[in-house]
Amino acid sequence: MGGLTAAATLRQAGFAVQVYEQASHFARVGAGIQIMPNAMKVLRRIGIHQRLGRVAFQPYSHLNREWDTGALLRELPMPEDLFGAPYLCVHRAELHDALLSVLPPEIIHRNKKLTGLEQNSSEVTLRFADGSSARAGAAVGADGVHSAVREMIIGADQPIHKGRIAYRAVFPAALLNGFDAGPSRTKWWGPDRHIVIYYITCHRSEIYFVTSVPEPAEWLTPESWSAKGDVRELREAYSGFHPDVRAVLAACPDCHKWAILEREPLDRWSGGRVVLLGDACHPMTPYMAQGAGTAIEDAAVLARCLQETEGEDIEGAFRRYEAHRKRRTSRIQAISSANTWMRGGDEDTSWLYGYDAWSVPLPPVETRIA
Repeated sequence: MGGLTAAATLRQAGFAVQVYEQASHFARVGAGIQIMPNAMKVLRRIGIHQRLGRVAFQPYSHLNREWDTGALLRELPMPEDLFGAPYLCVHRAELHDALLSVLPPEIIHRNKKLTGLEQNSSEVTLRFADGSSARAGAAVGADGVHSAVREMIIGADQPIHKGRIAYRAVFPAALLNGFDAGPSRTKWWGPDRHIVIYYITCHRSEIYFVTSVPEPAEWLTPESWSAKGDVRELREAYSGFHPDVRAVLAACPDCHKWAILEREPLDRWSGGRVVLLGDACHPMTPYMAQGAGTAIEDAAVLARCLQETEGEDIEGAFRRYEAHRKRRTSRIQAISSANTWMRGGDEDTSWLYGYDAWSVPLPPVETRIA
Protein backbone atom coordinates (compact mmCIF):
# COMPACT_ATOMS: atom_id res chain seq x y z
CA MET A 1 0.00 0.00 0.00
CA GLY A 2 2.77 2.42 0.93
CA GLY A 3 4.81 1.67 -2.16
CA LEU A 4 1.93 2.16 -4.59
CA THR A 5 0.88 5.34 -2.79
CA ALA A 6 4.44 6.63 -3.00
CA ALA A 7 4.50 5.89 -6.72
CA ALA A 8 1.30 7.92 -7.14
CA THR A 9 2.37 10.88 -5.01
CA LEU A 10 5.83 11.05 -6.57
CA ARG A 11 4.38 10.97 -10.08
CA GLN A 12 2.04 13.82 -9.13
CA ALA A 13 5.08 15.73 -7.89
CA GLY A 14 6.67 15.38 -11.33
CA PHE A 15 9.06 12.48 -10.81
CA ALA A 16 9.54 9.52 -13.11
CA VAL A 17 8.81 6.36 -11.11
CA GLN A 18 9.25 2.61 -11.61
CA VAL A 19 7.83 0.01 -9.21
CA TYR A 20 9.60 -3.32 -8.65
CA GLU A 21 7.51 -6.04 -6.99
CA GLN A 22 8.80 -9.49 -6.07
CA ALA A 23 5.39 -11.20 -6.41
CA SER A 24 4.42 -12.71 -9.75
CA HIS A 25 0.85 -11.47 -9.43
CA PHE A 26 -1.43 -9.62 -7.04
CA ALA A 27 -3.91 -11.85 -5.19
CA ARG A 28 -7.05 -10.98 -3.26
CA VAL A 29 -5.66 -11.75 0.20
CA GLY A 30 -8.54 -12.16 2.65
CA ALA A 31 -8.29 -9.17 4.92
CA GLY A 32 -10.13 -5.97 5.60
CA ILE A 33 -8.58 -2.59 6.21
CA GLN A 34 -9.76 0.50 8.04
CA ILE A 35 -8.91 3.68 6.13
CA MET A 36 -8.94 6.51 8.65
CA PRO A 37 -9.46 10.19 7.77
CA ASN A 38 -5.71 10.92 8.02
CA ALA A 39 -5.03 8.39 5.25
CA MET A 40 -8.12 9.33 3.24
CA LYS A 41 -6.81 12.90 2.85
CA VAL A 42 -3.81 11.51 0.98
CA LEU A 43 -5.94 9.16 -1.14
CA ARG A 44 -8.32 11.97 -1.99
CA ARG A 45 -5.47 14.05 -3.44
CA ILE A 46 -4.37 11.20 -5.70
CA GLY A 47 -7.92 10.74 -6.91
CA ILE A 48 -9.17 7.38 -5.63
CA HIS A 49 -11.50 8.46 -2.82
CA GLN A 50 -14.67 8.32 -4.92
CA ARG A 51 -13.86 4.86 -6.23
CA LEU A 52 -13.34 3.61 -2.67
CA GLY A 53 -16.44 5.38 -1.41
CA ARG A 54 -18.60 3.51 -3.92
CA VAL A 55 -17.62 0.08 -2.60
CA ALA A 56 -16.60 0.59 1.04
CA PHE A 57 -18.54 0.34 4.27
CA GLN A 58 -18.64 3.69 6.07
CA PRO A 59 -19.02 2.98 9.80
CA TYR A 60 -21.10 5.24 11.95
CA SER A 61 -18.51 5.16 14.72
CA HIS A 62 -15.58 3.63 16.51
CA LEU A 63 -17.45 1.54 19.05
CA ASN A 64 -15.62 -0.03 22.00
CA ARG A 65 -17.45 -2.55 24.15
CA GLU A 66 -16.78 -4.77 27.16
CA TRP A 67 -16.01 -8.31 26.11
CA ASP A 68 -18.72 -10.15 28.04
CA THR A 69 -21.45 -7.69 29.02
CA GLY A 70 -21.26 -5.53 25.93
CA ALA A 71 -21.12 -2.43 28.15
CA LEU A 72 -20.06 0.73 26.32
CA LEU A 73 -16.45 1.71 26.98
CA ARG A 74 -16.20 4.52 24.45
CA GLU A 75 -17.86 5.50 21.21
CA LEU A 76 -16.53 8.05 18.74
CA PRO A 77 -18.98 8.91 15.92
CA MET A 78 -16.99 9.53 12.73
CA PRO A 79 -18.94 11.80 10.36
CA GLU A 80 -16.90 13.06 7.41
CA ASP A 81 -16.86 16.64 8.67
CA LEU A 82 -15.32 15.71 12.04
CA PHE A 83 -11.78 15.30 10.72
CA GLY A 84 -12.21 16.54 7.16
CA ALA A 85 -12.40 13.18 5.41
CA PRO A 86 -14.48 10.00 5.60
CA TYR A 87 -13.69 6.85 7.56
CA LEU A 88 -14.02 3.73 5.39
CA CYS A 89 -13.72 -0.02 5.89
CA VAL A 90 -12.98 -2.06 2.79
CA HIS A 91 -11.28 -5.21 1.53
CA ARG A 92 -7.54 -4.62 1.15
CA ALA A 93 -7.78 -5.73 -2.48
CA GLU A 94 -10.11 -2.82 -3.25
CA LEU A 95 -7.57 -0.31 -1.94
CA HIS A 96 -4.78 -2.08 -3.80
CA ASP A 97 -6.72 -2.06 -7.07
CA ALA A 98 -7.67 1.59 -6.62
CA LEU A 99 -4.01 2.54 -6.19
CA LEU A 100 -3.04 0.52 -9.25
CA SER A 101 -5.72 2.30 -11.28
CA VAL A 102 -3.87 5.63 -11.12
CA LEU A 103 -0.53 4.15 -12.20
CA PRO A 104 0.45 3.25 -15.79
CA PRO A 105 0.71 -0.56 -16.07
CA GLU A 106 4.09 -0.29 -17.77
CA ILE A 107 5.79 1.10 -14.65
CA ILE A 108 4.89 -1.98 -12.57
CA HIS A 109 7.52 -4.73 -12.84
CA ARG A 110 6.64 -8.09 -11.22
CA ASN A 111 8.88 -11.05 -10.36
CA LYS A 112 11.59 -8.65 -9.22
CA LYS A 113 13.03 -10.02 -5.98
CA LEU A 114 15.75 -7.66 -4.77
CA THR A 115 19.12 -9.32 -4.16
CA GLY A 116 21.54 -6.41 -4.22
CA LEU A 117 21.76 -2.66 -3.94
CA GLU A 118 24.68 -0.40 -4.82
CA GLN A 119 24.93 3.36 -4.91
CA ASN A 120 27.30 6.20 -5.61
CA SER A 121 27.01 9.96 -5.44
CA SER A 122 24.64 10.16 -8.40
CA GLU A 123 22.61 6.97 -8.70
CA VAL A 124 21.39 3.70 -7.19
CA THR A 125 21.62 0.30 -8.88
CA LEU A 126 19.13 -2.42 -7.94
CA ARG A 127 19.87 -6.06 -8.74
CA PHE A 128 17.21 -8.76 -8.91
CA ALA A 129 17.09 -12.53 -8.59
CA ASP A 130 16.23 -12.97 -12.27
CA GLY A 131 19.58 -11.45 -13.23
CA SER A 132 18.22 -8.09 -14.29
CA SER A 133 19.11 -4.71 -12.83
CA ALA A 134 17.76 -1.18 -12.74
CA ARG A 135 19.29 2.24 -12.15
CA ALA A 136 17.68 5.33 -10.69
CA GLY A 137 18.49 8.64 -9.08
CA ALA A 138 17.04 7.38 -5.80
CA ALA A 139 15.29 4.32 -4.36
CA VAL A 140 12.43 4.00 -1.89
CA GLY A 141 12.29 0.77 0.12
CA ALA A 142 8.60 0.13 0.75
CA ASP A 143 9.10 -3.61 1.04
CA GLY A 144 7.40 -4.25 4.34
CA VAL A 145 8.22 -5.65 7.72
CA HIS A 146 10.79 -8.10 6.31
CA SER A 147 12.43 -5.32 4.29
CA ALA A 148 15.43 -6.39 2.23
CA VAL A 149 16.24 -2.73 1.58
CA ARG A 150 16.38 -2.00 5.33
CA GLU A 151 18.84 -4.84 5.85
CA MET A 152 21.01 -3.66 2.96
CA ILE A 153 21.32 -0.03 4.08
CA ILE A 154 20.99 -0.28 7.87
CA GLY A 155 21.73 -3.89 8.81
CA ALA A 156 19.84 -6.94 9.99
CA ASP A 157 17.54 -6.76 12.98
CA GLN A 158 15.43 -9.27 14.83
CA PRO A 159 11.68 -8.95 15.30
CA ILE A 160 10.30 -8.97 18.82
CA HIS A 161 7.67 -11.61 19.51
CA LYS A 162 5.66 -10.82 22.62
CA GLY A 163 3.66 -14.03 22.51
CA ARG A 164 0.56 -12.87 20.66
CA ILE A 165 -1.14 -14.08 17.52
CA ALA A 166 -3.97 -12.79 15.37
CA TYR A 167 -6.78 -14.67 13.70
CA ARG A 168 -8.56 -13.02 10.78
CA ALA A 169 -11.21 -13.89 8.25
CA VAL A 170 -13.39 -12.40 5.53
CA PHE A 171 -16.60 -14.24 4.71
CA PRO A 172 -20.06 -13.61 3.23
CA ALA A 173 -22.39 -11.87 5.63
CA ALA A 174 -25.17 -14.18 4.40
CA LEU A 175 -23.61 -16.88 6.58
CA LEU A 176 -24.65 -14.86 9.63
CA ASN A 177 -28.23 -16.09 9.06
CA GLY A 178 -29.85 -12.75 9.73
CA PHE A 179 -27.56 -11.55 12.51
CA ASP A 180 -26.52 -7.89 12.02
CA ALA A 181 -23.13 -6.79 13.33
CA GLY A 182 -24.35 -3.18 13.46
CA PRO A 183 -23.52 0.13 11.79
CA SER A 184 -20.17 0.63 13.53
CA ARG A 185 -16.72 -0.89 13.66
CA THR A 186 -16.78 -2.63 17.02
CA LYS A 187 -13.83 -3.60 19.18
CA TRP A 188 -14.61 -6.01 22.00
CA TRP A 189 -12.07 -5.64 24.82
CA GLY A 190 -11.29 -8.67 26.97
CA PRO A 191 -8.84 -9.04 29.87
CA ASP A 192 -6.03 -10.45 27.73
CA ARG A 193 -7.48 -10.48 24.21
CA HIS A 194 -9.72 -8.55 21.87
CA ILE A 195 -11.58 -8.86 18.60
CA VAL A 196 -12.48 -6.18 16.04
CA ILE A 197 -15.50 -6.77 13.77
CA TYR A 198 -16.75 -4.74 10.81
CA TYR A 199 -18.35 -4.97 7.39
CA ILE A 200 -16.13 -4.24 4.38
CA THR A 201 -18.65 -3.53 1.60
CA CYS A 202 -21.20 -0.76 1.15
CA HIS A 203 -24.04 -3.30 1.02
CA ARG A 204 -22.70 -5.17 4.06
CA SER A 205 -22.32 -8.30 1.96
CA GLU A 206 -18.96 -9.26 3.50
CA ILE A 207 -17.81 -9.14 7.10
CA TYR A 208 -14.31 -9.16 8.56
CA PHE A 209 -12.79 -9.72 11.96
CA VAL A 210 -9.28 -9.67 13.37
CA THR A 211 -8.19 -10.73 16.85
CA SER A 212 -5.27 -10.67 19.23
CA VAL A 213 -4.79 -13.56 21.63
CA PRO A 214 -1.87 -14.86 23.71
CA GLU A 215 0.01 -17.89 22.43
CA PRO A 216 2.66 -19.80 24.41
CA ALA A 217 6.20 -19.32 23.13
CA GLU A 218 6.60 -23.00 22.21
CA TRP A 219 3.64 -22.73 19.82
CA LEU A 220 4.59 -19.51 18.14
CA THR A 221 2.95 -19.04 14.77
CA PRO A 222 5.08 -17.78 11.86
CA GLU A 223 4.70 -14.19 10.75
CA SER A 224 2.78 -15.11 7.62
CA TRP A 225 -0.44 -13.75 6.14
CA SER A 226 -1.17 -17.06 4.41
CA ALA A 227 -0.94 -19.48 7.35
CA LYS A 228 -4.23 -21.24 8.06
CA GLY A 229 -5.78 -21.19 11.51
CA ASP A 230 -8.11 -23.62 13.23
CA VAL A 231 -11.55 -22.05 13.50
CA ARG A 232 -12.40 -24.41 16.39
CA GLU A 233 -9.44 -23.08 18.39
CA LEU A 234 -10.56 -19.56 17.54
CA ARG A 235 -14.08 -20.15 18.83
CA GLU A 236 -12.73 -21.71 22.00
CA ALA A 237 -10.49 -18.68 22.58
CA TYR A 238 -13.60 -16.47 22.58
CA SER A 239 -16.05 -18.88 24.21
CA GLY A 240 -16.80 -16.52 27.10
CA PHE A 241 -17.35 -13.43 24.96
CA HIS A 242 -20.65 -11.68 24.31
CA PRO A 243 -23.22 -13.57 22.17
CA ASP A 244 -22.73 -11.06 19.33
CA VAL A 245 -19.06 -12.07 19.06
CA ARG A 246 -19.88 -15.75 19.26
CA ALA A 247 -22.51 -15.36 16.53
CA VAL A 248 -19.90 -14.00 14.12
CA LEU A 249 -17.35 -16.69 14.97
CA ALA A 250 -19.95 -19.45 14.74
CA ALA A 251 -20.70 -18.36 11.16
CA CYS A 252 -17.04 -18.15 10.13
CA PRO A 253 -16.13 -21.07 7.82
CA ASP A 254 -12.34 -20.81 8.18
CA CYS A 255 -9.62 -18.37 9.18
CA HIS A 256 -6.00 -17.36 8.90
CA LYS A 257 -3.56 -16.90 11.73
CA TRP A 258 -0.29 -15.05 12.03
CA ALA A 259 2.18 -13.92 14.66
CA ILE A 260 2.14 -10.29 15.78
CA LEU A 261 5.76 -9.20 15.73
CA GLU A 262 7.20 -5.86 16.73
CA ARG A 263 10.43 -4.00 16.10
CA GLU A 264 12.01 -1.11 17.91
CA PRO A 265 12.02 2.30 16.14
CA LEU A 266 15.04 2.67 13.87
CA ASP A 267 17.78 5.22 14.52
CA ARG A 268 17.65 6.29 10.87
CA TRP A 269 15.51 5.64 7.82
CA SER A 270 17.90 6.43 5.00
CA GLY A 271 21.37 5.85 3.69
CA GLY A 272 22.60 8.05 0.87
CA ARG A 273 20.08 7.98 -1.97
CA VAL A 274 17.99 5.18 -0.47
CA VAL A 275 15.13 5.75 1.97
CA LEU A 276 12.62 3.55 3.77
CA LEU A 277 8.85 3.96 3.99
CA GLY A 278 6.01 2.32 5.90
CA ASP A 279 6.52 -1.04 7.60
CA ALA A 280 10.09 -1.13 6.34
CA CYS A 281 11.00 1.60 8.84
CA HIS A 282 8.19 1.73 11.43
CA PRO A 283 6.37 -1.63 11.62
CA MET A 284 3.66 -1.61 14.27
CA THR A 285 1.00 -3.76 15.80
CA PRO A 286 -2.43 -3.50 14.13
CA TYR A 287 -4.18 -2.25 17.27
CA MET A 288 -4.70 1.34 16.07
CA ALA A 289 -5.35 0.45 12.42
CA GLN A 290 -2.51 2.74 11.40
CA GLY A 291 0.04 0.47 9.71
CA ALA A 292 -1.07 1.22 6.16
CA GLY A 293 -2.31 4.67 7.20
CA THR A 294 1.10 5.86 8.36
CA ALA A 295 2.73 4.42 5.22
CA ILE A 296 0.24 6.38 3.13
CA GLU A 297 1.09 9.52 5.11
CA ASP A 298 4.80 8.81 4.56
CA ALA A 299 4.25 8.79 0.81
CA ALA A 300 2.73 12.27 0.79
CA VAL A 301 5.37 13.82 3.04
CA LEU A 302 8.19 12.19 1.07
CA ALA A 303 6.80 13.57 -2.20
CA ARG A 304 6.52 17.05 -0.68
CA CYS A 305 10.10 16.99 0.59
CA LEU A 306 11.49 15.86 -2.76
CA GLN A 307 9.35 18.28 -4.73
CA GLU A 308 10.50 21.27 -2.69
CA THR A 309 14.13 20.49 -3.52
CA GLU A 310 13.17 19.79 -7.16
CA GLY A 311 15.16 16.58 -6.88
CA GLU A 312 18.42 18.51 -6.48
CA ASP A 313 19.14 17.51 -2.87
CA ILE A 314 17.96 13.92 -2.55
CA GLU A 315 19.73 13.19 0.72
CA GLY A 316 18.59 16.46 2.28
CA ALA A 317 14.99 15.72 1.28
CA PHE A 318 15.25 12.28 2.86
CA ARG A 319 16.59 13.77 6.11
CA ARG A 320 13.76 16.31 6.17
CA TYR A 321 11.15 13.60 5.59
CA GLU A 322 12.60 11.53 8.42
CA ALA A 323 12.85 14.50 10.76
CA HIS A 324 9.13 15.10 10.44
CA ARG A 325 7.83 11.56 10.34
CA LYS A 326 9.85 9.82 13.06
CA ARG A 327 8.25 11.55 16.04
CA ARG A 328 4.70 10.85 14.86
CA THR A 329 5.24 7.25 13.83
CA SER A 330 7.18 6.45 17.02
CA ARG A 331 4.29 7.81 19.08
CA ILE A 332 1.79 5.70 17.17
CA GLN A 333 4.03 2.63 17.45
CA ALA A 334 4.23 3.01 21.24
CA ILE A 335 0.48 3.52 21.79
CA SER A 336 -0.37 0.69 19.42
CA SER A 337 2.03 -1.67 21.18
CA ALA A 338 0.43 -0.85 24.54
CA ASN A 339 -3.03 -1.53 23.01
CA THR A 340 -4.78 1.20 24.97
CA TRP A 341 -6.15 3.36 22.16
CA MET A 342 -9.78 4.36 22.83
CA ARG A 343 -10.37 1.66 25.42
CA GLY A 344 -12.04 4.27 27.59
CA GLY A 345 -11.73 7.82 28.76
CA ASP A 346 -11.85 10.80 26.47
CA GLU A 347 -8.32 11.22 25.17
CA ASP A 348 -7.87 13.56 22.23
CA THR A 349 -8.07 11.82 18.84
CA SER A 350 -7.64 14.87 16.63
CA TRP A 351 -3.83 14.65 16.58
CA LEU A 352 -4.17 11.25 14.88
CA TYR A 353 -7.21 11.49 12.63
CA GLY A 354 -7.04 15.23 11.97
CA TYR A 355 -3.49 15.10 10.59
CA ASP A 356 -3.14 16.21 6.98
CA ALA A 357 0.09 15.08 5.35
CA TRP A 358 -0.40 17.57 2.52
CA SER A 359 -0.51 20.69 4.69
CA VAL A 360 1.25 19.92 7.97
CA PRO A 361 4.32 22.17 8.45
CA LEU A 362 7.60 20.45 7.64
CA PRO A 363 10.99 21.00 9.32
CA PRO A 364 13.36 23.55 7.80
CA VAL A 365 15.44 22.30 4.89
CA GLU A 366 18.64 22.45 6.93
CA THR A 367 17.37 20.01 9.59
CA ARG A 368 19.82 17.24 10.48
CA ILE A 369 19.13 14.04 12.44
CA ALA A 370 21.28 13.80 15.55
